[in-house]
Amino acid sequence: MSRPTPLRDVHEALGATLTDFAGWLMPLRYGSESAEHNAVRQAAGLFDLSHMGEIFVTGPQAAEALDYALVGHLSALATGRARYTMIVDERGGVLDDLIVYRLGDEEFMVVANASNYPKVDAELKNRAKSYDAVVEDRSEQYALIAVQGPRAQEILATLTDADLAGLKYYAGLPGVVDGRQALIARTGYTGEDGFELFVANEDAVPLWHALTSAGAPYGIKPAGLSSRDTLRLEAGMPLYGNELSAELTPFDAGLGRVVKFDKPGDFVGRSALEAVKDTAPARRLVGLVARGRRVPRHGYPVTKDGAVVGEVTSGAPSQTLGKPIALAYVDTGVSEGLAVDIRGSQEPVDLVELPFYRRNK
Repeated sequence: MSRPTPLRDVHEALGATLTDFAGWLMPLRYGSESAEHNAVRQAAGLFDLSHMGEIFVTGPQAAEALDYALVGHLSALATGRARYTMIVDERGGVLDDLIVYRLGDEEFMVVANASNYPKVDAELKNRAKSYDAVVEDRSEQYALIAVQGPRAQEILATLTDADLAGLKYYAGLPGVVDGRQALIARTGYTGEDGFELFVANEDAVPLWHALTSAGAPYGIKPAGLSSRDTLRLEAGMPLYGNELSAELTPFDAGLGRVVKFDKPGDFVGRSALEAVKDTAPARRLVGLVARGRRVPRHGYPVTKDGAVVGEVTSGAPSQTLGKPIALAYVDTGVSEGLAVDIRGSQEPVDLVELPFYRRNK
């Protein structure tokens, strides 16, 4: 049985197509996926992300516990800032990618993917045992609503006195939005500017309606999982279960920069990651742009002269580029003469550097 978010009735009233995603009943689309995608690129989109997990780590040694548990240097994070990081196993395999917010000297919020946060919670509790820190999964207490797009700041500014203009990317601050307490974070998963609002469950529905009304003159649209996926794909952002898994290290995914070997003390997976940090991975994550109209999909083989040299991890038509695009792991050193095997047909593709799309700042 899929779990509903606090906004289920709103999604149903909007005529959303609901689907199971990581055990949650989530809006896939409200109408046209392309209209939702383009609204985020050109104006703003409104997303329900209440399926994400919020795990709090608090106490005098919360920072040190996170330094040991994760690959990032979280004790160096200033209060009010956020950082993209990962939790890996002893072999260096990625268990999840995370955003960690430092809310105070002794308080952090770890935001984990919906499919992984029970596992992340258990791992953090186990890894924090030797520290004066408490790990608490508070996911049931929070709804998460995102406003993403070039008009996001203008829209949100009509509902809050918080200093949005002064809020940096990957930073957050407590504020009042439409009379409701929220953590306002300048983060997102679309490649656009935008905000993610962490609020109490009971505030989700009135806040959604307030944002809908405030955004109407700017062209805001509710947006579902389908457009969120195509937006993050254009931005070259990895999705756990596709580009990231326990079988891959951060270095395999081209994200070795998130591993901080210069932080004090040991951390889980350090030895395994140090052993591979200077070795080119057998395959690297690349972008592919199709020359034709057929779409490379997850799991399709990438070939060169008929031999398999890689595998597609994510693929979709790109509304922005007007062509099908894909992320794929391809043998290191291979860059030309590639095709994707789409049901027995070798469809030519061009390898490109990521991301496919970068917003104008």
